[in-house]
Amino acid sequence: MEVFKLGALTLNWLNGGVTHMDGGAMFGVVPKPLWSKKYPVNEKNQIELRTDPIFLQINNKNILIESGIGNNKLTEKQKRNFGVTEESKITESLKKLGLTPKDIDIICMTHLHFDHACGLTKPELDGFSSFFPNAVIYTSEVEWNEIRNPNIRSRNTYWKENWEPIKDQVVTFNGKLEIEGAITMIHTGGHSDGHSIIVIESEGERLVHMGDLMPTHAHQNVLWVLAYDDYPMDSIRAKQVWIPSTMKAENWFTFYHDGHYRALKWDEEGNVLDSVKRNRDE
Repeated sequence: MEVFKLGALTLNWLNGGVTHMDGGAMFGVVPKPLWSKKYPVNEKNQIELRTDPIFLQINNKNILIESGIGNNKLTEKQKRNFGVTEESKITESLKKLGLTPKDIDIICMTHLHFDHACGLTKPELDGFSSFFPNAVIYTSEVEWNEIRNPNIRSRNTYWKENWEPIKDQVVTFNGKLEIEGAITMIHTGGHSDGHSIIVIESEGERLVHMGDLMPTHAHQNVLWVLAYDDYPMDSIRAKQVWIPSTMKAENWFTFYHDGHYRALKWDEEGNVLDSVKRNRDE
C-alpha cells in the first residue's frame, strides 16, 4: 500500500482490482507506435489499468476517491472482456488501516462508469446492498441523472445495481463543490457528460486528480483522449485548462488507473520532478 504525503494529509492507495483494456481504445486516434512508447502493452494489445481508490483522512473523516471494481459483480464473460484478473480487496486494505467499509464517511466519485462505481455495492441473496453503508457519496448532478437514465451509448457502463442500493446516500452538485475545507470537486464533462476532477490542497501543497481525463501518466498530452470519451472535445478543453497550469505550478497529479505511477509531478516542459511509483509486489 503506497503512502503519499501532501502537506498535513496522508494518501493511501487501496487495492481496488485491475482491468486490462484495449490500448487502441484507451488512446483513441493516437497511433500505436506513439502511445506504446509511453505505456507498456501486452500481446493482446491490452494495457494494465488499476482501479485503486485513494484513502485519506480530513477532520477525522475517512474519505475515498473512487470505489474500485468490486467483488462478485462481473460475469465470467465480463471479466474476460474487461481483462479483470483481480477483483477488489478493499476490505483487506482498510483492515491494514484499522478500518472497515462501515467506517468510510465520504466517497468522492469523478464519475459512475462501472469500473469506478462497481465497488459502491455488493451482491446479496436478494439483490445488492451498499458496500459503504455510512458514507455520503458525492457526484455531479449531471452524472447522477445519466446513470439513472443512460442513453444508447452509456447504458453499457451505467448499471442499476451500482446506483439503486446507494440512492439515499448520494449528494449531487452543480459546477463546483468544496468538501471538508481541503477537497474541491469540479464538473468538467468530457469522458462522460457528468465527469468531474478533484483538487486536494493542504499546507500550501496541491494535487489534481484528473479522473479519466488523464487515466494514466501517458495521457499527459492534451490531445490524447480515449475512444471511450463521450465528448472528446470537452475532454481536450478541460485538459488544456488543467494540465499545463498544474505542470507550470509544479503541483502533483494522482491516478486511479495507472499501473505504474500513483502520483507524478512534472515541470512546465514535461520533465518528471518527483513521483510515487506503484509497488508491483503488492
